[in-house]
Amino acid sequence: MMWLLDAAIRSTVVTAAGLLLFVCWRRRSAALRHRVLAATLLGAGSVAPAGLLLPALTFPMPFSISASSPAPVASVLTSSPAISEGHSARAVTAAPARHRETASGAADRWRRGLLVVWLAGVLVAGGRLIAGLIRLSGIARRAERIDTGPLARTAGHVAAAYGLARQVTLLRSRRGELLATWGLRRPRVLLPWHAGGWSAARVHVVLCHELAHVRRYDWAIQIASDVVSIVYWFNPLVWLASRLLRRESERACDDEVLARGVTPRAYATHLLALARRCRATSPALAIPMARHSTLERRVAAMFNPALDRRPLSRGASALVAVALLSLTVPAAALRAGQSGPAPVEGVVYDPTGAVVPAVSLKLQDEQKVTYEATTDGAGYFAFPTVPAGRYVLEAGLAGFRPLRQELELADAADWHRAITLQVGDVRETIIVRESRPAGAPSAPPVTPAPTRVGGNVRPPRKLVDVKPVYPPAMREAGREGVVPLEAIISRDGSVSSVRVLTAQVHPDFAIAAADAVRQWRFDPTLLNGVPVEVVMNVSIEFSLSE
Repeated sequence: MMWLLDAAIRSTVVTAAGLLLFVCWRRRSAALRHRVLAATLLGAGSVAPAGLLLPALTFPMPFSISASSPAPVASVLTSSPAISEGHSARAVTAAPARHRETASGAADRWRRGLLVVWLAGVLVAGGRLIAGLIRLSGIARRAERIDTGPLARTAGHVAAAYGLARQVTLLRSRRGELLATWGLRRPRVLLPWHAGGWSAARVHVVLCHELAHVRRYDWAIQIASDVVSIVYWFNPLVWLASRLLRRESERACDDEVLARGVTPRAYATHLLALARRCRATSPALAIPMARHSTLERRVAAMFNPALDRRPLSRGASALVAVALLSLTVPAAALRAGQSGPAPVEGVVYDPTGAVVPAVSLKLQDEQKVTYEATTDGAGYFAFPTVPAGRYVLEAGLAGFRPLRQELELADAADWHRAITLQVGDVRETIIVRESRPAGAPSAPPVTPAPTRVGGNVRPPRKLVDVKPVYPPAMREAGREGVVPLEAIISRDGSVSSVRVLTAQVHPDFAIAAADAVRQWRFDPTLLNGVPVEVVMNVSIEFSLSE
C-alpha cells in the first residue's frame, strides 16, 4: 500500500503545481491554459511509472517510519550519551511481543482494507468509462454516415482550412438529438437528425467548432485525463484539473470559431439554439458542443473583447513542456529516505520458525562504532537509534552457526530485520598419542597405491518434482524472498539433507522451500559407474505479481 501512497503524494505535488500555474496564467489564452492542464494531468499520471526508470534522489526524513511499532519499542541503557569507538550500548527491550504482533496485524488489516477500497473505486470508475465507450460504439454503428451533400462539402472545406490529414467521418444520429465528437485515428462527428435542415451559417459554425476539437486532439487528451482520474479517484485536485480541462477545451474551440470570422452575436445565437434542441452524451465519452453547465460562461467570454484568443504557439508549447519536465522529473526521482537515527529492531528465529531468546547481536559501522543487543524471551531485539549507512551484523548462540552479514540501512524497511539462525556443525578431533617402546622397529615405509583415474560423471536427472507452496502469511503480508539451499542427493536418488544458506530470510519461506526440496527424487548420480552422493545448490524465489 505504500507505493500507492507514495504515488498519490507525488502526483498531488505535480497537480497542485500545475493548477497554480493555471491560476497564474488565467489571463492568457484558453488554448494555453488547456495545454497547461493537459500537461499537468499527464505529469500526474506518469510520475509513478517514471520513478521506476529514473535514478532515485533520496532525501532524509527526521523520523522513523514503522508499520509495526507505532509506539517506542525499546529503551536503551548506555554508560554515556555518545557511543564512540571501543564502546557499546546494550538495548533492553521493553515492549511485549504480543503487543507488537497485535499492532503489526492491525496495520496489515488497515493496509489491506485501504487497498480494497482503492481497487473498488478504480473498478467502479473504470467500469463506467468502459460501459460508456461501448455505448458510444453502439451509437456510431446505428448512425447514418454522411458522405455527400452540403454537410460533407462544408466539412471538407473546414478540414482543409485546418490542415487536417486525418479522414473525419460525419454521422447523423437516428435516435435522439446528439451533437458530439470523438475518436483519435478515425475521428467522428455526430450530428443530430435535424442537421439536414440547418442553414449554411449554422453548419459552418458547428463544423468549425467540432473539427477544432479534432485538430487539437481534445478527445484523446480528455480520455487520458479520465484514466488518470480513475487511478487517483480519491484525489479532488485531479478531478478539479480534469473538469477545468473540459471547460478550457470548449473555450479554446470557441476562440477557433471566432478566428474564422464568425461574430460573437451570431455564434452565441447558434450556440443557444443548439443547446435548446441537442442534448450531450456523457462528458467522459465524447466532447459535446452545447453543454448546458458551461454555456453561460462561454457566451460571456465571447462578448469580452479583452480576452486573449491567440492559438497555441510553438514557443508556448515548448514552455509548457519544459514546465512539465521540471515538475515531473524531480517528483518522480525523489524518494523518502530514512536517515535515522532510528532503532534497528527485529526477531531472531530458528530453522523451524520458533523464536530464539538470549541471542547476542552486534552491529558495527564502517568507523568501528559498535552497538549491542540481546533477544528477549520472544526473540525480539532492538539496537539503539542508528543512522543510515553500511553495517556488519553479527549474531551468535551456542549450538548455532555464527552469523556475519553485511547490510545497508537506506530505506525505511531496512530498519526492521527478520533473522534465521542455522544449526551449527558438530565437529570433534581426537588425537591419541603414546611414546614408541624402546627397541620397537620403525613402521615400514608405505608403498603408494596406484592412482585410479576417473572423472566419468553422469549427472542426476529429476524424476519427482514438487513445487514450493507460497506461505499464506507471507502472501497476505505482501512479503517476498529468495531462499538459497544446499541439498545432498544420496546414492539412491533421494534428498537426504537440506540446508538453508542464509540467515536473511523469513523462516516461513525457508520451511516452505526446504519441504519441497526434500520431496524431490532423482536417479542415482554415477561416478565412473558407481552411485555417489552429490551436493546440489538450489535457489527458490518467492515473488508476488501485480
